[in-house]
Amino acid sequence: MVLRGVRVLEMAGLAPAPLCGLILADFGAQVERVDRSPRTAMATDVQGRGKRSLALDLKQPAGAATLRRLCQKADVLIEPFRPGVMEKLGLGPDILLQDNPKLIYARLTGFGHTGKYARLAGHDINFLALSGVLSKLGRKDDNPCAPINLLADFAGGGVMCAMGIIMALYERTKSGKGQIIDASMVEGTAYLSSFLWKSQNLGLWNRPRGENLLDSGAPFYETYKTSDGKFMAVGAIEPQFYEQFINGLGLDSHKLPSQMSFSDWPEMKTMFADVFAKKTQAEWCEIFDNVDACVTAVLTFDAAASHPHNKERGSFLKNDQGEISPRPSPLLSRTPAIPSSKRDPFIGEHTEDILLEYGFSKEEVSQLHSLKVIEFNKPKANL
Repeated sequence: MVLRGVRVLEMAGLAPAPLCGLILADFGAQVERVDRSPRTAMATDVQGRGKRSLALDLKQPAGAATLRRLCQKADVLIEPFRPGVMEKLGLGPDILLQDNPKLIYARLTGFGHTGKYARLAGHDINFLALSGVLSKLGRKDDNPCAPINLLADFAGGGVMCAMGIIMALYERTKSGKGQIIDASMVEGTAYLSSFLWKSQNLGLWNRPRGENLLDSGAPFYETYKTSDGKFMAVGAIEPQFYEQFINGLGLDSHKLPSQMSFSDWPEMKTMFADVFAKKTQAEWCEIFDNVDACVTAVLTFDAAASHPHNKERGSFLKNDQGEISPRPSPLLSRTPAIPSSKRDPFIGEHTEDILLEYGFSKEEVSQLHSLKVIEFNKPKANL
């Protein structure tokens, strides 16, 4: 796999940092998740595939010293805390990069490490709001609506940070030096929206929210309810696809307003909704599945995992606990990701193994354990 041999320390966090570590682990990196000890009520990482867990109490000087020593042999550190937290622990990039000049120190935060909001708390919806993107999301005459927490947390945060790490690792092959990555979810989300900014300048996205081509304004880029309470997604933008879409509905395009007649869009949307409501989702799939009309069923998670196209490509995987999750993407021809099929790690499950592999002696590990600097959590064997 492409990242085989890369050692990553991921400071335990929520949402974006775990996804960043998951991406690296799926593509071959050895990712050690540094969990808090003693364990807190913080939600468990559900993106632990392929990772191992080391439980460490960083509030103890010996805990911070342990992490500093680990970083001397690591390639990457993923750090999701607010600015100043790692510095207070004596683990800031100035210190760790002095110890290990090849370290890639990735700092993943909401607002970035500088600026007026740098030390403020926030969540996906706040980062999405400050990026300007949230103002574009939602239906006409309704409040802006965030698409769960996919955009800022995962796309603008986790994915962008992983991309930055991979670029820094590539640059290191030429310079031999590590560097600091300041991954801001606000800026990552804004960067993702580059198309919107350029489209707005060209007049393609300058109508009020919910009245544009791709934001539920157009009747041919919309979801419609079927007679069985399910939904179909329509994306028939280009004229040739739109014509096939209209034919599939059993309508005559010559008797309809022009496709791009903005003033007629509300009426056309009502008309299309009435037609879709007359058949089940399965019946509409029979009509559109083999037609270039850009019309597809809106699938639930279970339906997506069992859909013939996705099954043929192996797009979803099962681990040894029977849990289904998406296959890593993109698919590389020579060095594809080979994700672990094992369950996610328990907090502290691999503490001893990791420390020994990073050069700690058994005596040192035993002492750290007796001081409650580290935590073990070996699963019991099923007899």
